[in-house]
Order: sequence, then C-alpha cells, then structure tokens
Amino acid sequence: QVQLVESGGGLVQAGGSLRLSCTASGRTFSRYIMGWFRQAPGKERESVATIRRSGDSPGYADSVKGRFTISRDNAKNTVYLQMNSLKPEDTAVYYCAAKSLYSTSWTDWGQGTQVTVSS
Repeated sequence: QVQLVESGGGLVQAGGSLRLSCTASGRTFSRYIMGWFRQAPGKERESVATIRRSGDSPGYADSVKGRFTISRDNAKNTVYLQMNSLKPEDTAVYYCAAKSLYSTSWTDWGQGTQVTVSS
C-alpha cells in the first residue's frame, strides 16, 4: 500500500546523535501506524519505536527510552527517529515499517539504513 525509503544512517562515536528519516509514497500515509525496527549482526529483528496515526502516545523499547524519539509529519509523508546518546550496542540496520490499524502484522518495509556506533 505504501513504499518506504529510509535515510540518515551513518557512522558516529558513542555519545553522538543521528536523525533517521523515512519517506513514504502514497496518499494514505496518515492512515498507518508507523514503526522503527533494527537488526544487529547475529540477532533477531526487534522493535525500537512505534507511533500512532496522529502522533500521539509513542512507544519505545526499554533499551532506547530516554534516548530515542519517534515523530511524524503527515503533511510531508515522513516519520523520523531522533537518536541521542548512542551506544555501540545500537549498531544495527534500521528499518522503517507501516501497518494499518486493523492489521496484526507489519507488512510494508523500507530497505534499511546502516547505523554504526564506535567506542
């Protein structure tokens, strides 16, 4: 239903910051719940943050609470992930995903963007 493209990944030192962006194609963007996921080498994919259609009540994994902030701009068809106080364990490929309110699974995914945090 929507096509997603992530950007903003890169290499940073521990304690630094990055801002990821995910731009969607499609006029129904505002109807979707959006989320950020990540997959580190040798680990399973995990949910990082989710945000409702309106932007209310964002949810975060315990490992990133207080450091990461998810937001969205429906007028620009874009969802963001602001990542502060980055740690080496945050190193992973980060994916943007979308689902409708009535879906039980995430069905639309971006291609991923690499985030590497050095010690």
